[in-house]
Parts: sequence; structure tokens; C-alpha cells
Amino acid sequence: MPDSDADRTRWPEWQALADLARATPPPSLRTLFAADPGRGTRFAAAAGDLYLDYAKHLVDDRILGALFALARRAGVEARRDAMFAGEPINVTERRSVLHVALRAAPGDTFRCGDEDVVPHVHAVLDSMAAFADRVRGDAWLGHTGRPIRNIVNIGIGGSDLGPAMAYQALRASSDRRLTCRFVSNVDGVDFVEATTGMDPAETLFIVSSKTFTTLETMTNARTARAWLLAGLGATDDAPVARHFVAVSTNIEAVTAFGIDPANTFGFWDWVGGRYSVDSAIGLSLMLAIGPDGFRQFLAGFRTIDQHFRTATLEANLPVILALLGVWYGNFLGAASHAVLPYAHELGLFPAYLQQLDMESNGKRVTLAGDEVGWDTGPVVWGQPGTNGQHAFYQLLHQGTRLVPVDFIAFGRSNHPVGEHQDLLTANVLAQGEALAFGKTAAEAAAEGMPADLVPHRTFPGDRPSSTILAPQLTPATLGQLIALYEHKVFVQGAVWGVNSFDQWGVELGKTLAARIAPELAAATDPAHDSSTNELIRRYRAMRRA
Repeated sequence: MPDSDADRTRWPEWQALADLARATPPPSLRTLFAADPGRGTRFAAAAGDLYLDYAKHLVDDRILGALFALARRAGVEARRDAMFAGEPINVTERRSVLHVALRAAPGDTFRCGDEDVVPHVHAVLDSMAAFADRVRGDAWLGHTGRPIRNIVNIGIGGSDLGPAMAYQALRASSDRRLTCRFVSNVDGVDFVEATTGMDPAETLFIVSSKTFTTLETMTNARTARAWLLAGLGATDDAPVARHFVAVSTNIEAVTAFGIDPANTFGFWDWVGGRYSVDSAIGLSLMLAIGPDGFRQFLAGFRTIDQHFRTATLEANLPVILALLGVWYGNFLGAASHAVLPYAHELGLFPAYLQQLDMESNGKRVTLAGDEVGWDTGPVVWGQPGTNGQHAFYQLLHQGTRLVPVDFIAFGRSNHPVGEHQDLLTANVLAQGEALAFGKTAAEAAAEGMPADLVPHRTFPGDRPSSTILAPQLTPATLGQLIALYEHKVFVQGAVWGVNSFDQWGVELGKTLAARIAPELAAATDPAHDSSTNELIRRYRAMRRA
């Protein structure tokens, strides 16, 4: 692989793309489509259930060829193979990166050092499945002998975003006798609202923390224990064992909390939090959709893993999406990327991708620790259509900023109602077309617009978008979508030469918060900067009022 600290902007492959970006005139989508009647089928690729249309991007064969050349110069294939081989590519934590092993089929081999981790993965999955079957079959009873009807997952970051997103996405596949809620924010309102109306006798808490020391998670877990014991009128901690399970590696701390070690589901340091929804972190999801549904979820991941591992770069969906992002972010000045699912169930998917992408590639130093001389991760944002059309699409169509877009759509609804799905799909296809081709001043005038309104009714077009189309949102399809974006992020990190698998940027604020927290109730003078000191004093006064 190339030197990670090389100045990539001096590479001939980088310079070739910079020259293409400066070309006059730049590619116009109207011109590109007119010159190539087959563009709509040529600039497309498929894997598993996912069909990717990337014809509406500001690229031609020269630009795509230069992007693939850059990927090869950056060693994307070699780094991909190193990840699948279990090499410690997370250099700052000296760890392997093996989330792909979480969805391995029995008999597959993934090694961390000299050990095949797949048997351990399946031992945990089997343990999760046995527990889920007991809860779903009313064989697991609460302290008072009643079955579980409420599941509350307590975690933060990847221990919350993944399960919460996937549960919302797969409600149509879930057991509706069970209600799943998710608590992550240390703001007490989050816990109170999540548990309002729940019967403690029918509530199971899943505490998800690898170390079982995460400040926000353990604060919420202790509040949950107090809520349970008070609600049951308990005089000791005995009910905890029937109403709490843990996803953790710290058995000693789990036991001290009152959770039976037998009801602890482990995972490994080669799994990053934002890559963990398909591990024991997904226990709440397995309880909701059942072990068979969860296995279909894992099979979806595996389909895209195999595609990413074996397809040529030119036909590789994650690689194509990643390189398009590099083109806009590094050569055309785009600072953000919108993900717009036309499926109500995917309401949390953009937020999930925010963490996946921005925590992975929001880095300013290379693998070797040198400051980068190029832009890295974009700001990722979005919400489901068609709501966004009546909010921020104005900026997408007529604003001054270039915002590449991913549309996600499905052929069939999980809840068919009249003509809703056809109307939803008509909107997503229309938005892609409108962004790409716009409306010229001549076209606006020809429609009879008054001359003074023509500038306001003109759309510049050449706003790039991908459309990802799948038959239906199922557990397998969701697994494919998540894996698609996981590997996209990986490829971009490889091109930029950064470590996509650490997250030191979240540590400083947490450390300072631990220092400030006891000061908020103290009487001594705070010892920070003048702004923070004054804010602490004012908070103390409000707290006492």
C-alpha cells in the first residue's frame, strides 16, 4: 500500500482529477444524456436487492476512470483485503476491524491474530436467539410472574442509534405484542418519556455498554433500576435479575449491578460501536423481529460484504458511491451530503449514517499522524421524503451550494394503502429528474411566465443525485443498505488515508464533562476560562432557584 503520509494532492491521479474539475465547460447533464442515449443503463450497477442509478452525476467516462485510478493508487483493494484478513488496520488502537465477521455464515473463517472468531460470534448469536425465543414465547417471566411486553434499550452512540434505527425500519416485521423504546440521552426527560405508561412488571431493560462504565448509559441504567424497584414496591434488588440483561464485556461490573452473568451477551474490541448493530448490541432488534428475522438481517449484510470483497472497482456499489463523494468533496467543493429515504420507516437512517460517516472519517490527520492537506468527511444529513420537499429542497434546487443527494426508494410498501406508493415513487423520481435537468429561462418563458418572474422560476439543474432502488424494505434489504454505507465509508477513508475506526474526537468533551459535573453542585469557584466559569455560576443560581 502507498505511504499513508504521502501528499496525495501531488499524486498524478489526484492532479488528473483536479484538471478535470477545472475543465471549461464542466460536464452538463443535459449534454451528457443527449450525447449518450444509453447513459441511464450504462451508469448503473446492482448487488443483491439493491439497484444503483448514478447516471445523474456530473461525471463522464474520463472522470470515472480517473476516480478509479485514484482508488487504486490509494490501495483501496489492498486495504479492503487487509480488513477482511483481520490485520490490525485500526492503527491507533492496534486492533483488527472485523465487523464483517459478525454476519459470517457458519463455516466461514475470519481471523483475529491466530484465532478464528466466527465460532465465538455464532455462540453469542445462539445465546441471543435462545433468550429471544424465551421472551417472545412468554417463557421468560418478570419478577411477579408476568410476561415481558416492554423492551427498553439503554445505550448511547452506536449502542443506541443502530438498534433504534433498525427497530423503526423493521416495525412491519416485528412482534406487535412487544413495544421497544430506546434511552440514550443523559437528559432525564429521555428516560421519563420512554418509560411513561409502562408497567414495571412487564418491562425488560437491556443495558448496552462494552465497559459497563459509560457515564450516560450507567446514569440511565441506575435510574432504570430505581424506577423498577419503586414501581414494584421492592425492598431489595432481587427483581433486577428478571428485568435487566446486559450487553457488555465487563462481567464483574454487570454482576455488581445485580444482573445475572448468564444473561450477559458479549462482543469484542474488534467491533466499533457504530458497526455493532449486527452484534449483541442488536438484541432489542432480535427480540422485536425474532431470531429468524435477525438471521435474514445478517444475510443481507453478508450479501454486500461478498459483493464488496469480490466485484471489480468499476462494478462495486460501495466503491462507486465513495468515489462520487470524493469527486464532489475534494474537487467540486461540496461540504455536505444528503440522504433522503422515500420510506417513512427509514426516518432514523440519516441520523444513523451521520454517526457512521462523520465519526469514522471526520479526521484531520493521516494514519501516520500527519495533518491532511485535503478535505475529509462531509456533513451528512437528511430526512424522509416527501416531508423534506416542503422544507429544505428549495436549497437543493435553487440554492448556491452544491449538495449531492442519495435517494432511497422501494418498489413495494410494507403497508399498501391505495395509490400512496405510486405517488411516493413518482415524487422521488421527479425530484431526481428536476435536480438533474432543471428548467431554463427559455422553458420558463415558454410556459407563459411573466418576464419579471422568469428568473425566480428558473432551475439551474446539474444537481447530482444517486437513486438506490430495492423491491421492499425487509430485514435482508436493511442489512444490505447498512453494509453498502459501511463499505462506502471505508473506501473514502482509504482514499483520504485516515483511520476510519477510531473516534478520539469524542473523548475531550467527555473528560471535561466529568470534571465539570461535580462543580455544578459545589460552592467553590470554578477554574475554567471566564466564559465557562460564568456559565457555571449562572447554572448554579438557576439550580437553586
